[in-house]
Amino acid sequence: MRVPLSWLREYVDLPDDLSTEDLAHRLTLLGLKLEALERPGHDISGPLVIGRVLTMEPEPQKNGKTINWCTVDVGDANGTGEPQGIVCGAHNFAPGDLVVVVLPGGVLPGGFEISARKTYGHVSAGMICSSRELGLGDDHDGIIVLPADAGKPGDDVFELLHLRDEVIEFEINPDRAYALSLRGVAREAALAVGDVDAFHDPAARTVPAPNGDGYPVLVEDPAGCPVFAARTVTGFDPSAPTPTWLSRRILLAGMRPISLAVDVTNYVMLELGQPIHGYDGDRLAGPIRVRRAQPGERVTTLDDVDRALDPEDLVIVDDSGPIGLAGVMGGATTELSGTTTHVVIEAAHWDPVSMFRTGKRHKLSSEAGKRNERGVDPTLPAIAADRVAELLTTYGGGTVHDGVTLVGEAPSREPIRTSLALPGVVAGFEISDGTAEESLLAIGAGLAIDGNGVEVTPPPWRPDLTDPFDLVEEVVRQVGYDVIPSVLPPAPSGRGLTRAQKLRRRVGRTLAGEGYVEVITFPFVGDQDLDALGLPADDERRTVLRLANPLSSEEPAMTTTLLPGLLKTVARNAGRGATSTALFEAASVTLPHGGGPAPIYGVDRRPTEGEIADLDKALPDQPLHLALTVSGEREQPGWWGEGRAASWADAVDAVRAVAEVLSVEVTVRAAKRAPWHPGRCAEILVGDVVLGHAGELHPRVCTAYGVPARTAAAEIDLDALLEHAVALVPAPTFSDYPVAKEDVALVVDDSVPAADVEAALRDGAGDLLESVRLFDVFTGDQIGAGKKSLAFALRFRAPDRTLKEGEAGAARDAAVAAAAERTGAVQRV
Repeated sequence: MRVPLSWLREYVDLPDDLSTEDLAHRLTLLGLKLEALERPGHDISGPLVIGRVLTMEPEPQKNGKTINWCTVDVGDANGTGEPQGIVCGAHNFAPGDLVVVVLPGGVLPGGFEISARKTYGHVSAGMICSSRELGLGDDHDGIIVLPADAGKPGDDVFELLHLRDEVIEFEINPDRAYALSLRGVAREAALAVGDVDAFHDPAARTVPAPNGDGYPVLVEDPAGCPVFAARTVTGFDPSAPTPTWLSRRILLAGMRPISLAVDVTNYVMLELGQPIHGYDGDRLAGPIRVRRAQPGERVTTLDDVDRALDPEDLVIVDDSGPIGLAGVMGGATTELSGTTTHVVIEAAHWDPVSMFRTGKRHKLSSEAGKRNERGVDPTLPAIAADRVAELLTTYGGGTVHDGVTLVGEAPSREPIRTSLALPGVVAGFEISDGTAEESLLAIGAGLAIDGNGVEVTPPPWRPDLTDPFDLVEEVVRQVGYDVIPSVLPPAPSGRGLTRAQKLRRRVGRTLAGEGYVEVITFPFVGDQDLDALGLPADDERRTVLRLANPLSSEEPAMTTTLLPGLLKTVARNAGRGATSTALFEAASVTLPHGGGPAPIYGVDRRPTEGEIADLDKALPDQPLHLALTVSGEREQPGWWGEGRAASWADAVDAVRAVAEVLSVEVTVRAAKRAPWHPGRCAEILVGDVVLGHAGELHPRVCTAYGVPARTAAAEIDLDALLEHAVALVPAPTFSDYPVAKEDVALVVDDSVPAADVEAALRDGAGDLLESVRLFDVFTGDQIGAGKKSLAFALRFRAPDRTLKEGEAGAARDAAVAAAAERTGAVQRV
């Protein structure tokens, strides 16, 4: 919400010495968060004055244009008192009009300096200004024509045009819809200066009583539209210009001036917070009716979009059918235009839930919808309609019809039973009953105090106040969040990090040491993400938890795998030239188990143990996963030699490194699982438990995500791995005796995993085996079809002696025998 300070001061008496910065700070403490402070017009300098056009001589030019050679009285502003000669290309003014003139030496927005210069055969000493040239709007061809009583020639126009105004932009929370208006912000400003009597309510006006002569309105859905007010103005001049002060205020508040009729409705909405819609009365067919849409109905809204209506949509209709989406956007068939002389004014109170759902359903956002879906003061419709009628006739002529339509009445508010001591209890410091009472009265609430506490009736403009703790917030924010004492609980000594924290840090340090960079990705996915991974229709990762109100309609579900977010990050880096990346993320995934929706309990008590158990049952499983990707060059080339491209083995080795630092022994075997390449995918196990998978991504997945070809990835269940981890890693033992080296080459079937052969060698070699490493895989005619040769380096060492001749050989032979028995391996000679 953008709030021009001069407009705000009309509704609240602010101290003269209160700076804009201080006011913004105080309002921020009350909950209206400062977004920006702006001073539009402060880049305009020099003589900017009122001028009276004395003569205006049209002069056609060779280029087809016609310019006007004008003499303009600018009083004593030019230092001589003589009229100024000015060339102007606009034609919407006449001799005798008051205009805005910038004299030589002045500077307009954008650093445009004005000087006397020869043009079109004349010396033009200044400029007659349009709205765009002063930064007041988009009208470039139309000169600003001031009212006849604006002042005398030579008077300064900075104050007249609000060119020295200051604007405070606030971020308004959804529960403070009343602050989407000058009325609401002014009420908060009075609280900020500690004087509620300084507030002058712009809605405090007497309106005529409803009668039977107003425009006919039938509300068929009173739950969706409790109040509907209508007024009629006839004889309106559609060509009447919007007053400069009014269009300037609308512009400063962030809206674009359009025409007098539209600008007035927007002005009153900004002033009071009540959205208003105007109809061209001559284009209405019969009475206005409010109802739910019927199957098959459509409406073309003011943004020229033809929309199919949903039976849940509240619509405005006449005898011709739908003419608007109620409370969200009007229809094109009855919109105000440049020929409208008969204006029917609508101001209604709408059900906020219905407004929100309609806006979401049609992906339609408007200033009116933004206010209606948050809740508007239901006592405002008649007042707002009367205010619009007053402004239309004041500046556009015409007559307000005697007929006054008012259907329904404002819903009553239920009182909230509470205690004046509750704010102090919740805040944790003393707040007297008197302070709590004054704070509640200051927001406009009604109080009835008795021996059992107090009944508080919230004001009609505060639909967000529904329970005692909402009232606590109102009291505490006025007392001041900044005065709440900061009391930290004493930290228990000797505990330090938990086991899980230590292990997770160990994982992060290990991967960082391996050259991986940690990232945090978006935890939501859509069906297109799972399709891009190539997951089968029956894959358990497609069972996702969908959000009722997602941040993005394209990603409406909690993720079951970390790979989509990581691959999008890889693609984003690749798109910026960083094709060689190594990334990892440790985060929770969400795995629904069909527990049903969570029960909703009140906040007035602690849930029972049974209720807590029911809540736990409804929660999905959220295990901690570890995922990583590696792409491009794993080792870059240089003077030291050739580089090396990343491969599936790097992803497997990274998981092995994590398992090793946790003192967990993992095994690896070939597998097939999307999104990995079917021939380059490994399954990671602890015992018989599958932790996850690693390997090279399928080419189609790389293409779908736009990542480099042959990108490798891994994802494991980190919680399952940490269950087997050793919190205190025993110090390794070292032998200072010499190592005995033995290499063996074993021929096995292609289908036999190398991990199975390695495991057999380890088991058969016995305690003397220090390490075993696969260093070569060979296939070819020498081996035979369907066979492969696996070469392993075996290292033997005793902790207490030098191995004797034959000990290492015997251990090697035992290892080969075990491999032959378990995998059918044959030693190559």
